[in-house]
Amino acid sequence: MSVTLLAVQTLNGLQLGILLFLIAAGLTLVFGVMDFINLAHGVQYMLGAYLAVACYQLTGSFWLAVTLALIAALICGLLLEFLVFRHLYNRDHLDQVLATFGVILFLNEAVKVLWGAAPLSLPVPELLDGSIQLMANFAYPVFRIALIVTGLAVAVLLYVLVTKTRIGMLVRAGATNPEMVAALGINIRRLFMLVFGFGAMLAGFAGIMAAPILSVEPGMGDNLLILAFVVIVIGGIGSIRGAFLAALIIGLVDTLGRSFATDIARVLLPPAAANDVGPAIASMLIYILMAGVLFFRPSGLFPVRSA
Repeated sequence: MSVTLLAVQTLNGLQLGILLFLIAAGLTLVFGVMDFINLAHGVQYMLGAYLAVACYQLTGSFWLAVTLALIAALICGLLLEFLVFRHLYNRDHLDQVLATFGVILFLNEAVKVLWGAAPLSLPVPELLDGSIQLMANFAYPVFRIALIVTGLAVAVLLYVLVTKTRIGMLVRAGATNPEMVAALGINIRRLFMLVFGFGAMLAGFAGIMAAPILSVEPGMGDNLLILAFVVIVIGGIGSIRGAFLAALIIGLVDTLGRSFATDIARVLLPPAAANDVGPAIASMLIYILMAGVLFFRPSGLFPVRSA
């Protein structure tokens, strides 16, 4: 286990954690405020990536493509809320799961029809191309560092928005006691629509930021959706702070575990057995962590306080 590899995988883990936070932040608000299980949140991440590629092909500018894709991701989220999801708010969770799973299937097939099944990519902008020498024999891509910094900035802005503004106050109140918020004359349906659209834009932004470093392909958000649900369970449903810290923990545990589980297993087991056991344990680490958190803190690390 070299120091350089540990540094690289730590940064990769932070990068994964930032992407998970951008997805989980909107998901935890939708789940916390609206009590709505949206399995289709992962396809909004995928749509953000595809929209960024499409906008880049139209404009030839990365920065303009990001701006247009963000707006388009917001519009797509609001359209889904208006056409599909608002009709499910008063239905039980099983109906919500089945309906949103249908949305996943529909949108995955839709992107195949529009863009094909072959993986696409978004070029890294010239300004963020290349690498930075962080230590001897260790250079890290500028774009990946920019992704981490941008994600942290978004986390700070989101924290200020949720904790220091009137809209944030209403969102937090809605997560704690939506019936009381509605009784005070707040249009809860409009609040739901705002939260859903903002969550879709955050997921789309995660897809946009991932497009230059990952393949843009149908179903790319499915695995991250599972991790995002793990994040909100560990962090506490409806908690932005919990989503942020849990996302970073999950990103680091998953990345470092997959990198070093086999090496650690070799300390206790013969090499042949360690080669089999290490990857198996690494794939289970985040779920073992979730089980441990649920055992000791069933509401998550930072649950939203009840009224």
